[in-house]
Amino acid sequence: MDGDPRSEVFTTIAWDGGTRLLAADLHITRLFRHAEILGFYLPDNLPELIFEALSKCEIPGESVVGENQAPFLIKLGVNPNGEVNLIPRVNGKWPNPMRAISLPAPRWDGSVRGTKHGDWQPYFDAREVAKEHGADISLLFDGDILIDGDRCMPILLDNDGIAYYPKPSEGALDSVTLEQIREGIESDGVPIREARLTLPMLLRASEMIVLGSGLGVQALGEIDGRQIGQPNGRLYQAAYNAWMIRLQTAWMRLEDLED
Repeated sequence: MDGDPRSEVFTTIAWDGGTRLLAADLHITRLFRHAEILGFYLPDNLPELIFEALSKCEIPGESVVGENQAPFLIKLGVNPNGEVNLIPRVNGKWPNPMRAISLPAPRWDGSVRGTKHGDWQPYFDAREVAKEHGADISLLFDGDILIDGDRCMPILLDNDGIAYYPKPSEGALDSVTLEQIREGIESDGVPIREARLTLPMLLRASEMIVLGSGLGVQALGEIDGRQIGQPNGRLYQAAYNAWMIRLQTAWMRLEDLED
């Protein structure tokens, strides 16, 4: 990444260490969608290019996670020339519940915000700031509005029994993980909607969770040292159950995309 948002579109995708990627169809669809927003087009044979590059990837180390997380992750980037770049890494373990700090959300012009683009360094920096402050993640705010997480989508369960996540129209990333488990959450009796997540909503929330390709589903216990609801409640259980089904069923090879 060279600081130019339109130099690359990317996604972080779970890898089994062999020939399979988790929910490859959804990640590739988002790559095409975000690239078009950024002003360039991806080659029609992108799936073939990705899996050809995947066949050359080496396992970056020994897996350290449990059954509720994917063992490896790949940062999958594509530039406007259609060149594919894969960077594998070992997925990390997380405490339960996780701790967060609040930071200002990065600002980019126009439609760039809400895409995974070539100027992602502010998100990487936010992760480091969280570590420096003894937290696990940073949550990114525009004033008192929660926009995104540094590596995750935050979701809260409000006291009305509805789960809410940040609006993509206000800069939140459209989460592939949420796309995978949304139906499972709702079938478990928890309605889920997008909303403007204000500070008062956070403070009165019954619980919060965070989602991501690497995190999977994790409970969030505090923000800036303040406890948020009661972790590991019904939202967490519904999301976790749906995620575990995806970890068992959503791995894809190239031929699965061609069916």
